[in-house]
Amino acid sequence: MRKLTLPQLERHLFAAADILRGKMDASEFKEYIFGMLFLKRASDEFDAARERVIAKIMAEGRTPAQAELRANSPTYYIDTFFVPPAARWERLRDEVHHNVGDVLNKALGDLEDHNAALEGVVQHIDFTRTVGQSRIPDRKLRDLIKHFSKHRLRNEDFEFPDLLGAAYEYLIGEFADSAGKKGGEFYTPRSVVRMMVQLVDPREGMSVYDPCSGSGGMLILSKDYVEEHGGNPRNLRLAGQEYNGGVWSISKMNLLLHGIPDADLQNGDTLAEPMHVQGGRLERFDRVLSNPPFSLNYSREGMQHRERFQWGWASEGGKKADLMFVQHMVSVLKAGKGLAATVMPHGVLFRGGAERDIRTRLLNQDVIEAVIGLAPNLFYGTGIPACVLVLRAPWSKPADRAGKVLFINADMEFAAGRAQNYLLPEHVEKIVSAYRAFADIPGYATVVTRKELAANDDNMNIRRYADNAPPPEAHDVRAHLHGGVPRREVDAKATLFAAHRFTVNRVFVDRNDDYLDFADGVTKADLKALVTEDQGVRAREAELHAALDRWWEDHAAVLVDLPSTKSLMTVRKELLESFTAALLLVGLLDRFQIAGAIVRWCDSIQYDLRTLVAHGFTGVIDGWVTTITTALEDKTSKTDPLDHQFVSALLPDYLDELAAIEAKRLELDAQIKTATSSGEEDDDAGMDDAETLSPVELMKLKKDLTAVKKQQKALQQEFITKLGKTRAELTADEEQELVLRLTKNNLATHLGGYVTAHRQQIIAALEEWWDKYAVSLQEIERERDSATAKLAGFLKELGYDRISL
Repeated sequence: MRKLTLPQLERHLFAAADILRGKMDASEFKEYIFGMLFLKRASDEFDAARERVIAKIMAEGRTPAQAELRANSPTYYIDTFFVPPAARWERLRDEVHHNVGDVLNKALGDLEDHNAALEGVVQHIDFTRTVGQSRIPDRKLRDLIKHFSKHRLRNEDFEFPDLLGAAYEYLIGEFADSAGKKGGEFYTPRSVVRMMVQLVDPREGMSVYDPCSGSGGMLILSKDYVEEHGGNPRNLRLAGQEYNGGVWSISKMNLLLHGIPDADLQNGDTLAEPMHVQGGRLERFDRVLSNPPFSLNYSREGMQHRERFQWGWASEGGKKADLMFVQHMVSVLKAGKGLAATVMPHGVLFRGGAERDIRTRLLNQDVIEAVIGLAPNLFYGTGIPACVLVLRAPWSKPADRAGKVLFINADMEFAAGRAQNYLLPEHVEKIVSAYRAFADIPGYATVVTRKELAANDDNMNIRRYADNAPPPEAHDVRAHLHGGVPRREVDAKATLFAAHRFTVNRVFVDRNDDYLDFADGVTKADLKALVTEDQGVRAREAELHAALDRWWEDHAAVLVDLPSTKSLMTVRKELLESFTAALLLVGLLDRFQIAGAIVRWCDSIQYDLRTLVAHGFTGVIDGWVTTITTALEDKTSKTDPLDHQFVSALLPDYLDELAAIEAKRLELDAQIKTATSSGEEDDDAGMDDAETLSPVELMKLKKDLTAVKKQQKALQQEFITKLGKTRAELTADEEQELVLRLTKNNLATHLGGYVTAHRQQIIAALEEWWDKYAVSLQEIERERDSATAKLAGFLKELGYDRISL
């Protein structure tokens, strides 16, 4: 039986959302999708457990009827949820056709009533709720049930164990992206969460708490971090509180689907009533991570545990609860060793009045350890830049950091996206490394004393202390007037050139003064080739790829052994550390770029590695084939399955054929579209009909298009058949070789992207000098005078010699 792959399940879930899309916003129907998914998963896992229970009872000598009856007792189900008859999927699929919403509500209620761990989690989901004037009709709910019936969701059906958790995370991200401002209320981009987790460095045996837990990502990634660093994630207390009941439900399901059944998640207003209390006192935690909602109002009325706010009270009506959340987090840190990281709007750093007084008291108790400015538009629903505050329990900083605050200005560290910006691994590595170093880095990080902050009235605006504004572009007046490229500007790029072993001799000639000239015959169009074809550049890049080859030879064995060792997190750590050390010696890329390449590679193949652990190299190959074939059959796929490297490795000729027929289809489509639109314009404007195709010619084009589509479909089916046949012929050794080769090629591609970007910096520097200095003012004046003289000659020949120019 084919295992369900992650891309396959992601498409399945996205298609489920499409069934409801249009009746209401994503923010309104997301709970229905999550609830239906959880109900289907619980029922499928229960069915598997029930089959085992029946088999066990029959082995004890009972009849099938007796075993069936006894298997309905909840006492047999310890490691899985007991699903009562009214909530079982078989009934919902086959028997429920009317009042479907009511039946689903009762099914969720029964499921919750029979499982204490689900108290409050699913029963609040109301499939009969009216939003505006919209209510989901029976037909839509039946469609949803039929859709979820397409795939069984047992562990044995998945290509790796945590597949459902990964798909659930994908679905949460999709809803956050489509929910606009509301998306940011429950989902923090995972790159930001990973960075924050690295900052606080949770370890086995610790407690981790998120007072505004949203979808639970901070807690899940803390657990993953502990596992990655060799700790036992089961020996980790995870706790959180979320105000929004629907989001709290999503987070509970998220944690359960990630195999975290024992996290202590509470539903309530953290500022008004913190719910993690022991013996009447607030529970203390080793680590606190959070992204509270920005700029909320709050009220002191009825507020419990006011001792949390010993540093002061912000204005109640001015949407300034930010520092109240900060105080809550500090107040629940374990004395002497607690560490927190929280996202905050920049306003908390410089606003005056009561907020300044709170800042002052926090600084006086040495609570604030670091302030990290992030790029704008990183978070869903807001384009404003935010910052991360790293906080310590009062007077608990390490001795070398006492009385100091580190400011990191990382607002230039991002990759631009279509709708929002992103933190890449190299940006995270740079931020975390700067925090751990706790030292000045020109234009990036500055250590500031308490005395300096006091002198600035405790204004903590990041640019006051760490200004990363680029220096003004250099312009040499003499070079503009008389030509030449200033030698000092070229020398300033020496480190960049040396890293890539590029010499400027082919581009510039020495003038024996403070300037260089572009070599004779060199044009701006030549500059790219002069860099890419430079022998030193090629040798340096070859050296880097040779280092990659040596590293791969030394470490590929850990991947080969992975199906037997099962030590995925240990392998990941070894690959990350050894790769950075090996390639840094070459000197072409810096540590952050190399770390970025290996982390992005590990992230891109993480699910293949999980499949490798679970099902070996055969499972990886099967997963690729399933992903490719099902995506070809699914017209809603967002990506082209033929772009998969497995296809180009095995069937490159088919790619050429499919590309050719796709080009032919697009050409016919364009011709028909042009002819149709041209005919409409002619009718409107009264143009000559001779410029458009005749009805007979247009009909022929449409017939040709139909034939091409049919041919394309047949070729795709032939491709799928051929792919399956070719895959079946692979031996075990060929499977291993192919997976390792393509995996290494994937890494080389990631590394090559950084090499290309570095090379492009050299090209950009040369092009900038060309644009500034290639033509001097003197040359412009000579050309102008020559053109003026030539024009005067023409005018004289025409008899206009007395006209003044």
